[in-house]
Amino acid sequence: MLWAVIPSPRRTALLLVGCLVLGSGVALLLAADLGSDGYSTFVNGLSMATGIDFWVVNLAVGVVLVALAALRRVRPGVGTVVQVLLVGVTVSVVLGLLGTPDGLGVRLALLAAAFPVLAAGIAMYLGSRTGAGPAEAAALAWDPPVPFRWSYNLVQGAGALGGWLLGATVGFGTLAVVLLLGPAVALAGRLLSLDLRQGDPV
Repeated sequence: MLWAVIPSPRRTALLLVGCLVLGSGVALLLAADLGSDGYSTFVNGLSMATGIDFWVVNLAVGVVLVALAALRRVRPGVGTVVQVLLVGVTVSVVLGLLGTPDGLGVRLALLAAAFPVLAAGIAMYLGSRTGAGPAEAAALAWDPPVPFRWSYNLVQGAGALGGWLLGATVGFGTLAVVLLLGPAVALAGRLLSLDLRQGDPV
């Protein structure tokens, strides 16, 4: 559809700013070094189990999830590609600036700061309605019948469990993402008056 190919200036700005904010949130989470999100945990575990490079597994898993979501009418768009590329670049840049602190108190503070930043970034880029990234698409594919705030937790939880069974490390930050991030994104969407569902805006 045309809306997915040529988004309006407002939706383009939402997409780009949202991806920058999301990438910053992911960097805060990784800098805290208390466990990554469930999706990344699964990709890391699969990479460890197969010996295939992380980026290759990440691409393969992403393509599979987006394709499966498309079967449930959550179709990819320009935002799907922009999210993967821009978030990845932003994470690398911000991580290079932050590093990993030694003190547990500082790491806990980084973890706490990551949540509102992650939630706002995900809500903004999804609110652009230009296409969802792999983890969000997989969650939106089941909304309805399962509301996004819970389906997103289920996707993250399944990823964390699968990654752990494959040998990846699960930390306090991973559990926090699994339990809290879905409702936090839904709340951010309401506060920002954004519709997180993908499709032709009305």
